[in-house]
Amino acid sequence: MRLAYLTTAYPKVSHTFIRREIVELDRRGHDVTRLAIHGAEGVIADPADREEAARTFVCLDQSPIRFAMCTLATLIRHPIRFARALATTVSLSRTSDRGLFRHLAYLAEATVLLRFVRPKRLEHLHVHFGTNAAAVAMLMRVLGGPPFSFTVHGPSEYDAPIGFSLGRKIEASSFVVAITSFGRSQLRRWVSPRLWDRIRIVHCGVSEYFLADGPEVPDVERFVNIGRLTPQKGQVVLLEALALLRDRGRRPHLVLGGDGEMRPDIEATIDRLGLRDQVTITGWISEAEVRRHIGESRCMVMPSFAEGLPVVIMESLAMRRPVISTYIAGIPELVVPDEVGWLAPASDVERLADCMLEALDTPVARLREMGSRGRELVREHHRVSTETERLEGYFRESIGSGR
Repeated sequence: MRLAYLTTAYPKVSHTFIRREIVELDRRGHDVTRLAIHGAEGVIADPADREEAARTFVCLDQSPIRFAMCTLATLIRHPIRFARALATTVSLSRTSDRGLFRHLAYLAEATVLLRFVRPKRLEHLHVHFGTNAAAVAMLMRVLGGPPFSFTVHGPSEYDAPIGFSLGRKIEASSFVVAITSFGRSQLRRWVSPRLWDRIRIVHCGVSEYFLADGPEVPDVERFVNIGRLTPQKGQVVLLEALALLRDRGRRPHLVLGGDGEMRPDIEATIDRLGLRDQVTITGWISEAEVRRHIGESRCMVMPSFAEGLPVVIMESLAMRRPVISTYIAGIPELVVPDEVGWLAPASDVERLADCMLEALDTPVARLREMGSRGRELVREHHRVSTETERLEGYFRESIGSGR
């Protein structure tokens, strides 16, 4: 199949699951064109991401003259389609807080991307996230581009379904992917039941790299949290729980593997709580370093406030590490309490500290049993080869139906 993938930014350090999906499609013999509205942000830590960056057509890297020429050429050659796309653009902008000017930019981006991909005779375009890139794909379709589908991850789309016109995008798409049952339920809220069968579940996948045999759970008092340092990830609550454990006489070490907008606040919280000797912040790290930090830890802690289903939870369970997380979104679909980890109510510092204390007091042999069960669940439901094969089938179905 001749496919293209479109994302707002690619590659991105927190979106390795997209790269895995694309690479698996490559491995299966498909021709996959990489498209992004804008390129990688900041330092690219992983060598695999650097390779992907070199293969990606970045829309906003094109000159203003190219934007003007592509827009004008589309208007002249296909005036009726352009008029329909312009009407769609105005309509989408009316429910969005991003305004008309931003949506006119999406229309211009659609003309640039369509001009680039037209010689490739694409059969299908897939988008990750139901935000601006999905709007661009929708406009490309109106302009005569390929049928498209998109994967909704959350939580951004769940926070503003009307502003992102999720219902209209689902109606315009060949199909839509939710990554969990919870995600599917949120999408079903915005379309008629007659379109519910258009919403499919394809889980994010973990590569064999994480499923390969690694070190057993070490008998150390060390936790790890991997992810962007953002409000939705709840790292400040995690630090408060760590301070509460210290007050109870325990001093485990915590590795925060990541970086982001909340780093100054997190650094200030560490100093305010007197935790400087118990916390390490790594900054952005490669996939190999993620694996190393998980392997050196007793347990993964993800005290998120809003999520889809964090891939690092899958990666930790794949490495046979129990997980402590929160009762939100799709997390309980994988983190089964007392079976592969513990769950606490989001933002509840005391309950989170209780879960962490229980993990510290649980014998290592029991932790290894929990981790092994977690690996079984990941092998069954989150293997990148299996989940990509499922998605591949939906692509074939779409292409075969001409929709």
